[in-house]
Amino acid sequence: MSEKVAETWITSPKRPLPAVVRDACLVHIYPTGPTMGCRYPLADRSLLLGRGEDCHIRLQDHSVSRRHARIEPTPEGFYVHDQQSTNGTFVNDRQLDTAWLLQDGDYLRVGNCIYRYLAGGNVEAEYHEEIYRLTILDGLTLVHNRRYLTEFLDREVVRSQRHDRPLSVLMIDIDRFKAVNDTFGHLCGDFVLRELADTVKVGVRKEDLFARYGGEEFALVLVETPRVEAAGVGERMREAVADHQFRFESTPLNLTISVGVATTSGDLTMTPAALLKAADENLYEAKRAGRNRVVS
Repeated sequence: MSEKVAETWITSPKRPLPAVVRDACLVHIYPTGPTMGCRYPLADRSLLLGRGEDCHIRLQDHSVSRRHARIEPTPEGFYVHDQQSTNGTFVNDRQLDTAWLLQDGDYLRVGNCIYRYLAGGNVEAEYHEEIYRLTILDGLTLVHNRRYLTEFLDREVVRSQRHDRPLSVLMIDIDRFKAVNDTFGHLCGDFVLRELADTVKVGVRKEDLFARYGGEEFALVLVETPRVEAAGVGERMREAVADHQFRFESTPLNLTISVGVATTSGDLTMTPAALLKAADENLYEAKRAGRNRVVS
């Protein structure tokens, strides 16, 4: 991914900024598209984010207000203020009701758009590290993306064949996710995806891989795991999601998932694509059987 640097807003300094944040910037990490990875240097002046033509960072997204948020430089650093936006301004998924002093690594969400605030001792190095992260992580859920899943599964299938060891894949889909988007809007849908990812990934072993496959589908690769054990993992995930109280703003949501499991035990004819397809077929069997279940 090539480096992209947005326009810098240069004015006469009004108040000195501390050295640690003098080179601070925002990096666009979500949604994907031509602006992903774009860097917005911060300066000694207020910065407006929104859809309006007078905004320094213009966001052409229906979830963003005309004047959505303002970033204000102070001697302590950069504070972010919500501008009475319709959908709110969030830092690390906490909705702001007062000004918030940004800390290095914070995630700033404006409508559907997410930025990473960088202000460490070496912003340039952190920026390039963030660009690398964007190649392997999903910007919305911060779990691995489909590209990294493919690379990981390629390696693990070869290892399974070489050592004649079991390897399982779970395909996970949120039940009736379209109804969530249609009823509560895409902001709620994005919240559900993030919350579900957080709920599931706490139970994932370090040697395994949890990734967003696309849309409302996720995949979990379990190394050294036979079918019965993998089905048990899927059942524990299903129960954790069913028991979790999702709450978007003041709206409680009860959600479930369906899970399809596929396993190989060193089969030399097995390919990563075939293993994913088998898990996907079992996932749709779980859907046809009534949802909120695991099929292996």
